Amino acid sequence: MNKNVYSVSQINTYIERMFADDFMLGNLSLSGEVSNCKYNHTGHIYFTLKDEKSAISCVMFAGKRAKGLKFQMKDGDQVVVTGYVGVYSPHGKYQVYANEIELAGVGDLYQRFEALKAELEESGMFDPMYKKPLPSHAMRIGVVTASTGAAVHDIIRVSKTRNPFVSIILYPAQVQGEGAVPSIISGIQRLDEMNLDVLIVGRGGGSIEDLWAFNEEAVARAIFKANTPIISAVGHETDFTIADFVADKRAATPSQAAELANFVYQDFAGKLERYSDKLNRDLDFKITAYEERLMSMKQRLQLLRPENKIKANEERFKHLSLLINNLMDSKLDRYSNRLVALSGRLDGLSPAKKLATGFGYVTDDSGTRVDSIDQLSVGNGLSIRIKDGQINTEITELIPYKD
Repeated sequence: MNKNVYSVSQINTYIERMFADDFMLGNLSLSGEVSNCKYNHTGHIYFTLKDEKSAISCVMFAGKRAKGLKFQMKDGDQVVVTGYVGVYSPHGKYQVYANEIELAGVGDLYQRFEALKAELEESGMFDPMYKKPLPSHAMRIGVVTASTGAAVHDIIRVSKTRNPFVSIILYPAQVQGEGAVPSIISGIQRLDEMNLDVLIVGRGGGSIEDLWAFNEEAVARAIFKANTPIISAVGHETDFTIADFVADKRAATPSQAAELANFVYQDFAGKLERYSDKLNRDLDFKITAYEERLMSMKQRLQLLRPENKIKANEERFKHLSLLINNLMDSKLDRYSNRLVALSGRLDGLSPAKKLATGFGYVTDDSGTRVDSIDQLSVGNGLSIRIKDGQINTEITELIPYKD
């Protein structure tokens, strides 16, 4: 049986030509809501255009942006795209190649997001006064996310790297599609009852539709009512959900949420060792101080004992007695020496002593000592006392000395 066998490339090329030859697909405008919008580093923009029932992939190349795009397109924008539908042969994928994009209005999901955000903010649910602080040394961390996928693996990897001893309790929740909202709420409530240190609620990146469960009011209220501090970690850094505004802390990614929830054990261990060393030094210092104080008090008590006071007074009395005796002996010696000196001087001044050396003691008739001839007259009687007797005589002549 003869039949033609074609390669994949041949079929893709054939389909590509069919699209190129189709009049309607070659030049068209279509409206829809922007989703999963990504700006590539090359300048190209990749996004999805969707309505209530279906979606189609789109791309605008960097060369078309200067004239074809006059605003910063983002998820939720309602736009009109003008271009053509073509096939990307290497992947066998058809998509819209946009030449021009115009803003038509705000998308339905974006409108719902802004409306709920305004309502909850008005009610005070975003107020910082309700934000619970994260624990500084969490050891039991609850995680509400899908049991498969990058998010849970990133959280576990980062957590165990920072603190090998941390316990992670996972509630495997459905994070998108029908049933995601009650599953996330159940996870928050169940883990909140376990009295854990902190919860991480989130998932990896995706389109606005993929993340929508975290924009539902019921999920926001479950986060707000929880007693356990909650870190939201939904999508990538540029993704924001209602859960981010209600949570106690928002993390740009699940990995960052794990960093916020966990302390670095090595840093803590080093700090603990330093505190322990300081505590030991302080205790040693205090013990030494108390020992010295105790010794001083013992010495004081010894001094206060009656027998010790009597003994101390006896020693003091002996010391004072010895001191007094020494002082008295010293004074007696000084007085004795002085007496000897005075006796010598007195002996030197004695009249008898002078008489013994040839001097005489002269007095008049009345017994008054004669010092000058002016006291006498011729005919007066005199008494002259010498060492071995007394001579009585009468003055016959007075002869004064001339100077």
